[in-house]
Amino acid sequence: MANAQPAQPAQARPWDPNFKHTDRERWVADEFHIPVSRLWICLYPAYINSRKTVNEGRKLPKDMCVDNPQTLEIRDVLGPCGLLIGIENKVYPRELDHRDLKTRGRVRVQIKGENGEPMMEKFPDRKAVLKYVCEMIPKLKTRQSSGASTQSQAQPTQSSKSQKKKGRKGK
Repeated sequence: MANAQPAQPAQARPWDPNFKHTDRERWVADEFHIPVSRLWICLYPAYINSRKTVNEGRKLPKDMCVDNPQTLEIRDVLGPCGLLIGIENKVYPRELDHRDLKTRGRVRVQIKGENGEPMMEKFPDRKAVLKYVCEMIPKLKTRQSSGASTQSQAQPTQSSKSQKKKGRKGK
């Protein structure tokens, strides 16, 4: 339990003037004149989706991005890093189908402390977090097992198609 994180609520709480500056819900400048929006960043799966265009919200080059990432995969990657994260039931504004459950979700990540310094040297800014997530999602067990089963299922169907005879009977 050496990596115990302070408990963060799953959903945003109602406004309370006693919030600390590191709380997700606070959106005012602190004594160091650093907007709290710079302390917590928002990550939508569309930011790292290789099937999206830049106009549809992709933030990184296509060759770095991941095929259809999900909010839970982003959570699974960033959780063990020691960053404070929160999952919100929000939809990216540029998504065409807001009812699709696969596109729902927003991950809030605290990358800077109250003094404005990065919490981890590994993640000084938003781009570093996005690149790390793109590197680690393909290494998840859920991604590796689904890719292997897709390949093994695809091979028998190709071989069965090649064994069929073409043309009419008797000729």
